[in-house]
Amino acid sequence: MDVSITAKPAVRPANPNFSSGPCAKRPGFTLAALDGAMLGRSHRAKEPKAKLAEIITRSRDILGLPKDWRLGIVPASDTGAVEMALWSMLGARPVDVLAFESFSEAWATDIIKQLKLPDARVLSAPYGQLPDLAAVDFNHDVVLAWNGTTAGTRIPNGDWIAHDRAGLVIADATSAAFAMKLPFEKLDVVTWSWQKVLGGEAAHGMLALSPRAVERLTTYKPAWPLPKIFRMTSGGKLTEGLFLGETINTPSMLAAEDALDGLRWAERIGGLPALIERSEANLGAIADWVAGNERVGFLAADPAIRSSTSICLTIAAPWFASLDADGQAKAAKRVAALLEAEAVAYDIAAYRDAPPGLRIWGGATVDTDNITALLPWIDWAIDTVAAETSAR
Repeated sequence: MDVSITAKPAVRPANPNFSSGPCAKRPGFTLAALDGAMLGRSHRAKEPKAKLAEIITRSRDILGLPKDWRLGIVPASDTGAVEMALWSMLGARPVDVLAFESFSEAWATDIIKQLKLPDARVLSAPYGQLPDLAAVDFNHDVVLAWNGTTAGTRIPNGDWIAHDRAGLVIADATSAAFAMKLPFEKLDVVTWSWQKVLGGEAAHGMLALSPRAVERLTTYKPAWPLPKIFRMTSGGKLTEGLFLGETINTPSMLAAEDALDGLRWAERIGGLPALIERSEANLGAIADWVAGNERVGFLAADPAIRSSTSICLTIAAPWFASLDADGQAKAAKRVAALLEAEAVAYDIAAYRDAPPGLRIWGGATVDTDNITALLPWIDWAIDTVAAETSAR
């Protein structure tokens, strides 16, 4: 095989951080932004609690959360927020779970193998596709990921969700919130974490509840015991303090200050419309590059369901297709390793359970200029690995 290697590009991304979590910090970030952190203070004290409440208020305002929804800070990142919802609310009705990538498959595992709900259905699709949305029964509770972080697929809109649904819709939106317009009128529980679109630090989750979700919490008691860290009610009443900054356990006030910095930045640049525009511009730059490029393709072939945050690419070159599964996995990791060695892209190998390829974070904190500068380097890295493979 005669391989022509693209010349090593002259321009490097100013910021090589394209990880899908924790994600790139907002442009211009320095540690000086955290100078106001309430370090060494109790999170129950007046000033630190006000910081936590401010995170809730600013998040509500930017996202356009309906006034009658509750929003709270919870432990254990988005995973903790989703688990709180599943273990506290499911079991009252049959459940439909949409599983089309690693994390949504994990929620299906929880529901089937851990909660052992007998009336649960798993509606599955391979990486890069979505399950049949028309097959969802809205007399059931529905659990889904709005954006498939490990597959580069997203739910395109909420048109398919019934207004008159009897069940709850629980949406893991961790890599969608602040980069995509979420149809809150069609959802009942929405979760995300600080570490994704606004580039915050890890370990803290956000849990948003509609009035219908609150009603479920206060009228339904699961058949299984709930650990303290999952409890949102006491004596049949909602623990309102949880949604006012009174967290269940001790949060990091340093991470809280960082979250506030990201929220204030979002407000400065124009709020949710500007955040969405930045993310979509990143996807657009990659789509323009993929078009006509024989080296790469999108894992999500359908543009209508293609994520603008976790942008997942396949290696489409004929030499790559001729390799066996193990060879493809090694070649894709080698491409990512070359980019890291050149300090032009960190942490962009495909997720371990996904098909071999690359995953570029295109959320709002990533400047499109950095995406544009990265793409020729990917051409170079793929050609370099092709040459190495041919020489064996």
